[in-house]
Amino acid sequence: MKINDINRIGGMNPYQKQNEWRTEGASKARRKDQVQISPAAQEMLSTSKMTSAERADRIHELKQSVTSGTYHVDAGKIAEKLLPYLRPDQSK
Repeated sequence: MKINDINRIGGMNPYQKQNEWRTEGASKARRKDQVQISPAAQEMLSTSKMTSAERADRIHELKQSVTSGTYHVDAGKIAEKLLPYLRPDQSK
C-alpha cells in the first residue's frame, strides 16, 4: 500500500482550500455594517429629547420625596401592570 499516492481520494492539500477561501474573500467587496432606525424609534428619540427639562424636574421631585419618606407606591397600579405578564393567557 502506498501512502504517498497522489491519485487517492482526498489527496488534496488541506491548506489549499483555506488559501482559496482567503483569496476569494479578499477579492469580494467588503461589506460595511449598517444600522437603520425605524421611524417609530426616531419619533421616540425626538420626543424624549424635547421633554428632557420636564423629565429632570420630575426626577428631582421623586428623589426629594424618596429621601424625605413621603413617596407613596400604589400597589394596585403595580399589580395591574404585572398581571398581564403573570397571566399571559388572558387578553390585555
